[in-house]
Amino acid sequence: MFDTGITGFMLLATSLVMLMTPGLAFFYGGLAGKRNILGIMIQSFVSMGITTVLWFICGYSLCFSGDTMGGIIGNLDKAFMQGVDLNSPFPGNHKLPEFVFIAYQMMFAIITPALITGAFVNRVTFKSYLIFLVLWQVLVYYPFAHMVWGGGLLAKWGVLDFAGGIVVHAIAGFAALASVFYVGRRRDKESPPNSIPLIAIGTGLLWFGWYGFNAGSALDVNAVTGLAFLNTDVAASFAAVTWLAIEWSQHRKPKFVGLLTGAVAGLATITPAAGYISLPAAVFIGVAAGIVCYLAVKLKNKMGWDDALDVWGVHGMGGVLGVILLGVFASKTMNSAGADGLLSGGTHFFIKQCIAVVGASIYAFVFTYVMLAVINKITKVKVAEADEDAGLDESLHGEKAYDEGVI
Repeated sequence: MFDTGITGFMLLATSLVMLMTPGLAFFYGGLAGKRNILGIMIQSFVSMGITTVLWFICGYSLCFSGDTMGGIIGNLDKAFMQGVDLNSPFPGNHKLPEFVFIAYQMMFAIITPALITGAFVNRVTFKSYLIFLVLWQVLVYYPFAHMVWGGGLLAKWGVLDFAGGIVVHAIAGFAALASVFYVGRRRDKESPPNSIPLIAIGTGLLWFGWYGFNAGSALDVNAVTGLAFLNTDVAASFAAVTWLAIEWSQHRKPKFVGLLTGAVAGLATITPAAGYISLPAAVFIGVAAGIVCYLAVKLKNKMGWDDALDVWGVHGMGGVLGVILLGVFASKTMNSAGADGLLSGGTHFFIKQCIAVVGASIYAFVFTYVMLAVINKITKVKVAEADEDAGLDESLHGEKAYDEGVI
């Protein structure tokens, strides 16, 4: 009944996407100051536990079961995985067990809120973050996952998002910006990255895992799977080199962190388009990602927005750019299940992509800001000044990343 090749590939892809969350923890942990390494890393790892619990209780059902509220959210028919058994096929590909699809999509739900944490490193209490993690998924991530991937409102309208330009990067990036505006600036804004090798390890794990993120989103094993895989690598590489070149010309020295950040920007930007565009278009998207995301980070610094680890500039703007450029470069000759973009005469598709990603970003920004204000009524969102000065590793968690004297 089920295809063992497709099932095996999707289990591998699921494992790769799971690896991205620890990779993100290493990436953020290396960028953080030495007193806040564990504080930022635990926020990624705890999402692996809490999100899995939520996914089992209601998350999968709300994203991929039924259609309520005019296509905004699913229903609870599959809450607690009721009605799903060993013989249940994934409705989008009957060669794949639904259990595997459940696991694959759960990994996306795990990493998306964890992306936001880089913006408010060393400023948010752990208790408030746990509440934020639950509410943000239920009220922001689940609706957009359903609307785009679960056959909801945006899918019916014709919006495309291959692996998460809207559903992951745009809404996480603009939620991160809202978080920055709410919690304010760090007291020690000049704290340098504590470990560039740790950033490199995190980037390597993210890049490796991204092949499962994008190629796995074909939910099959065919030419589109290979296309998404190659487009992912090409865009990341061109973006990394572009960022390196820009920064080298600006600072007269080639910066390793810039090269790594550029790669992540390229990965985020190609995500919505990976399985719908040609290889030359992926090259253009990679170069555009390196330029636009670099300029977004420069703008953030000029405006004084204390997005500590550049979540908005890299993921937010990368996601928005990728969705818009998908509206430009999409071609049914590359994927018959896709659409024709602006260059192929698809003006209406291009407009829909722009409206969808701008609307999603605004919703995520406004809702996140309001949600943080509500959470603050329940428990303090921002840490006390003394705790921030001491570092969250010791003040909140009672642990240190390294023995005294190592760093």
